[in-house]
Amino acid sequence: MTLLIIDLGSSSVRALLYDDSARLIDGSIRSRRYDFDTDRAGKATVDALALQSLAESCLDEVLRHPAAAAIRAVGMATFAGNWLGIDAAGAACTPVMTYADAMGSSEIPTLLDKLDGDADAYHQATGCMLHPAYLPAQYLSLRRNQPQAAARVQRINDLGGYLYRQWFAREMPMSLSIASWSGLLDTENKDWHWDYAPTLLGNAFAGKLPPIADFDMVCQGLRGDYARRWSQLRDLPFFLALGDGAAANIGSGAVDARRIALTIGTTSALRVVKRVERIPRGLWRYLVCGDMPLVGGAASEGGNIYQWVMEDLLRQSDSLDEALARRPADCHGLTVLPLLAGERSPGWQPNATGAIHGLRRHTSRLDILQAHLEAVALRLSLIFDHLKSEDAEVMAGGGALQSSAVWSQMLANAFDTPLHLLAETEVTARGVALMLLRSLDGRKLADGKPQANRIIMPEPAGVVALQAARQRQIELYRRLYA
Repeated sequence: MTLLIIDLGSSSVRALLYDDSARLIDGSIRSRRYDFDTDRAGKATVDALALQSLAESCLDEVLRHPAAAAIRAVGMATFAGNWLGIDAAGAACTPVMTYADAMGSSEIPTLLDKLDGDADAYHQATGCMLHPAYLPAQYLSLRRNQPQAAARVQRINDLGGYLYRQWFAREMPMSLSIASWSGLLDTENKDWHWDYAPTLLGNAFAGKLPPIADFDMVCQGLRGDYARRWSQLRDLPFFLALGDGAAANIGSGAVDARRIALTIGTTSALRVVKRVERIPRGLWRYLVCGDMPLVGGAASEGGNIYQWVMEDLLRQSDSLDEALARRPADCHGLTVLPLLAGERSPGWQPNATGAIHGLRRHTSRLDILQAHLEAVALRLSLIFDHLKSEDAEVMAGGGALQSSAVWSQMLANAFDTPLHLLAETEVTARGVALMLLRSLDGRKLADGKPQANRIIMPEPAGVVALQAARQRQIELYRRLYA
């Protein structure tokens, strides 16, 4: 039997097939690349109809694979921190807002005033910081800057719920997993926070929030034209969407406090499944599902930094890994804040931007590339310090790490801990498959530990060098954003 997984990531849309052991079926990946719509003012959105078209074309293609004849269920992961407005006709009336959108930066003081200047209780209750990455600031910005679009919004939904509305012709709940990324979920009581939602955005807004269900609430019965188009899927169960970070934890084998998942794709994150009495300042608490709280931090920098340096700054297409591998750690004389898409964890400065300090005439291309990759590792080490424990293993995955052994070594040095580099390349989709098998067959998630490609040990000299580099980075950040 086969599982169909729809993976709507930050830079690509994919459809994949997995077998009943959560193994990717050969030749079954169908994908389409895309980019967020961005501008200098901080916009980072995507057109809902465009993403719908990409997802549907991937489904059209994957259903031609021989294994598609035995599909038993459909699961989905979407980039977390997304929402859009739905009008009275059930159509999208706003773009899909993303975690990378910074247009709501100017709304943070207003929100803080509504909390009487103290956001700590809000953070502990919702698991989220006051920040333009989340729904409250983004919705206020929409209402201020696009009042006509905001006036058409009858319902708030997520990308997965929007797609299911189109395919099943009825309103679908938002999963707890996706709702926990909004900044409006009561993560302990597993419902919208009916105090903070109206306090921050008003009673009228609170009435636009969708119903919530756990991810294993399924929908079945595709509407007529889609039932004909995808006849294999017509009566199959479609599970609600999981946040991609939550799914990546499961796919990485980090299903309890014994393992911390490090994922570097377009962006990056460190997360651990465990319960905490208080969320450390600078981190968040989301949900994989109702019984699996997820504590960690996410950074807006990851593979996008490598891409920017290589393609936009250096105009370089060939890998420079071999040259980087011959260089000592922190040999470039640069201090970098790699905050090109703004900052989330750990400082959550709403107006933070990237910075390079120490440029000289002799600064080379390799200096700039090495400094940026090390800078991402150093930023992630600040999150790691909040999550590490003596016996916890770090399970490292994501496309960016798979393509750069040097970057993996930098991370091991910055964390001063071994990295278990995963052989599995599709940790997000694999995580969705494992969650489906847990719901369908009662499989234990702990039985799905992936294979490690190799274990990367920290190098003592590199550890010492990057500790000094981290102190310089911390000091530069303090001087700019104290």
